[in-house]
Amino acid sequence: QVQLQESGGGSVQSGGSLKLSCAASGVVGMTGSMAWFRQGSGKKREGVAAIDSDGNTSYLDSVKGRFTISRDNDKNMLYLQMNSLKPEDTAMYYCAAQRGLLLGGTGWVPHDWAFNSWGQGTQVTVSS
Repeated sequence: QVQLQESGGGSVQSGGSLKLSCAASGVVGMTGSMAWFRQGSGKKREGVAAIDSDGNTSYLDSVKGRFTISRDNDKNMLYLQMNSLKPEDTAMYYCAAQRGLLLGGTGWVPHDWAFNSWGQGTQVTVSS
């Protein structure tokens, strides 16, 4: 059973940086993908970035060049480094994982319905 726990959220000013972390259990040796999603107040949940066990990554267009997703398989951790933050990045950020899901060369983040395992989220607030 996969369990995910996010941390690292907080409040920053526009232009600032935050690094989100997701501690994962039950993913050792897993072939599949992990991803970060976010949901702002009154908005639909959207995929921000994803990474699979082959090392492929994909990003939401609006975060390309600002956010970087990475994973440390030895520590069973997923990260999201967020730089040049904007007020529109304000949202609850969720970590997700799905066994067997690979990104290939699609370049896009899979829909949230493709993921079965979710963390409880960490809030990111960016003020102008």
